Amino acid sequence: MSNVESAPEEVVCVGDAEAVEVVRPRAVPLGGPRAMTVRRTLPRRARSLIGAWCFLDHYGPDRVSATGGMEVPGHPHTGLQTVSWLFSGEVEHRDTTGAHAIVRPGELNLMTAGSGIAHSEYSTPGTDLLHGAQLWVALPSAHRQVDAGFEHYAPSTVDADGTALRVFLGSLEGETSPVATWSPLLGAEIVVPPGGRFRAGTDPGFEHGVLVDTGTVRVGGTTAEPGDLVLLPRGATGLDLHAPGPDGARVLLLGGEPLGEQIVMWWNFIGTTHDEIAGYRAQWQDERARGGDAGGRFGAFPEQWASTLPAPELPHARLTPRG
Repeated sequence: MSNVESAPEEVVCVGDAEAVEVVRPRAVPLGGPRAMTVRRTLPRRARSLIGAWCFLDHYGPDRVSATGGMEVPGHPHTGLQTVSWLFSGEVEHRDTTGAHAIVRPGELNLMTAGSGIAHSEYSTPGTDLLHGAQLWVALPSAHRQVDAGFEHYAPSTVDADGTALRVFLGSLEGETSPVATWSPLLGAEIVVPPGGRFRAGTDPGFEHGVLVDTGTVRVGGTTAEPGDLVLLPRGATGLDLHAPGPDGARVLLLGGEPLGEQIVMWWNFIGTTHDEIAGYRAQWQDERARGGDAGGRFGAFPEQWASTLPAPELPHARLTPRG
């Protein structure tokens, strides 16, 4: 998914929370008057990373007939991976590696941008209700220029004492995803029954976040509602998740080792300096003006693309590193 804000801020991303914190989402429309709206909890200026997780958008359930669904033309990325996870509906993905896939509920679609990629995302004609999350992972500097790629994985649903668990990245409760990552990560969907409780051991070297999709949850002594993100600090050796309501709860548990470096994230690019980001922007504008080619940073555009997204204007002030 693209960050379609017309004036995105440059963000130096920092992590390492010291206490449990609940982040309330902000609403971001993806386009015009019938635009689908997403709930964004990362990035934030105060703290923008959970391990290497750097961008969290949560959307739906939305009737496509009312919102128009997801319509994101070709757009670029660098220095990151996109993690697409749906609860309902379907999204068609195309990218400049030649990958063409349908994103379906409960199945991981992981796109590695690395040195550069462009992709498009459209909800399928048969989708009535669209509901899911679009997540980004920052690549560490040693691997930020890896080749672009695309992976798909459909994890099994495991019953953990009444809780339904799907592990799509990393390991939890004896379940391990085979998908390789460039830094230690955890990603799992957890569905807790009404009044139920889920306890699991966690890596004390990880930061963790609990993104609430449905229901009310109690975690770390804190209550969170749908759309909220509960940030958990490093050092915890376990997760205790309680769903006291009559409908239970569904959450995404995200975690990872602290990235250990600062990154600059602006629009759809991740780099280390203002000048690097400005260079990516200029290259994208040049390549889209030429219609994309195999020799460019972002690759040859699929013939199905009728349009691509222009990059916003860069801010007038240069970035001052923080954190």
